[in-house]
This record gives sequence, C-alpha cells and structure tokens, in this order.
Amino acid sequence: MTVMDRSSRLPTADEIAEINRNHLIDTPLAPADLLFIFGTREDVVLRVEIAARLWREGYFRWSIVSGGVTPGSEQSECTIIKAAMIAAGIPADRILEEHGAMNTGENVILSLPIIDAALGLRNVRSVICLGNTWTARRYPMTLHRHWPEVEKMLITVDSFATPRALWPTDPEFRRRILHEWDKIEPYKAKGFIAEWPEG
Repeated sequence: MTVMDRSSRLPTADEIAEINRNHLIDTPLAPADLLFIFGTREDVVLRVEIAARLWREGYFRWSIVSGGVTPGSEQSECTIIKAAMIAAGIPADRILEEHGAMNTGENVILSLPIIDAALGLRNVRSVICLGNTWTARRYPMTLHRHWPEVEKMLITVDSFATPRALWPTDPEFRRRILHEWDKIEPYKAKGFIAEWPEG
C-alpha cells in the first residue's frame, strides 16, 4: 500500500496513543520573537484570530507569513493571510512576507533569508509555529532541520466540530492526521525534518 492508501486505515489503539503522544503535541507558550504562520487555504479566519489574540496578548514582536499561489487562486496564501491579519489589528510593518512556498519545507527554506534580512537570524531566539492541527509537530520539525538554534513552540488550529481528542472518530479528521503522521519517518529519513523536541 502507498502512503496515500494508508491514510484511510483505522488506526489501532496503540497507534492512536502514539500519535496523541508524539504528533499532536502541545507546548507551553511564552512570549516569542517571531510568530511563523504556515500558509493554508483552509481555516484562514481561525488562524488569523489566533494570531491576533497572540499579538494582543504580547506573545510575539514580529511575524512571517509563508505561502505561495495555490491552484484556483490568483493571490498567494501570504497575501490573503496578511490582509486578514492587518484587518484584525496586527500592524502591517510587523508582518514579513514569503510568497513562493508550495509546501512546509519551502515555507522554512524560503523564509529564512527573509527573516535574516529583516531581523537577523541571530537576533531571533524563539519562534511560535502556527498551523493546522493535523500537520502538528511536522512544522517545528521542519524548522528544526533548518534552524536548530532557535527555541520552538507550537500552536495548532482546526475548524472540525469533533474535539481534537476524538479525532479517530471523525473520518476526515482521521484521514488528515494519518496522512501527515505517515510522512514523519520517511521525511526524517530523507533529511527534510529533524527530531523535535529533542531528548
């Protein structure tokens, strides 16, 4: 079976426990130098609501939005999300932009030079990753592969009516999580991501 085929499986109790423990992790949030928003076509409003709350509560000083133009859209994910962030009260001059990324690896690889040019990578000591629940740990794992020095935190969002703890009971939620979970070991083997958290 291919990875795509496997995402329709019914996971065992042991696999569910492992995914809950190792993939769908929560990290304590602390004020960070940078909020890294991974581009999306889904749940943009929800993602921006979280970003705006974090801004109001003083959790980041700068942000970067990374995401290119996806099929069926004339604007990049970055353009769409940044406009919504500004409308939600986040100052435009605090939002860095990356308009080319088409996947999570490119989100990081293409954003690092932009962050470096604007802020200096050495001046950024902590990053909050914000993205989809089902992709979960793969965001900071990708960041860790290319920027190990920085402290990483993770916050995820989704609009499923099903609570995250009950994800195995929702066919689409389950499919998305299994699809992303199945990428972890192959991506580590290919060097796309690095183990995080370490230890």
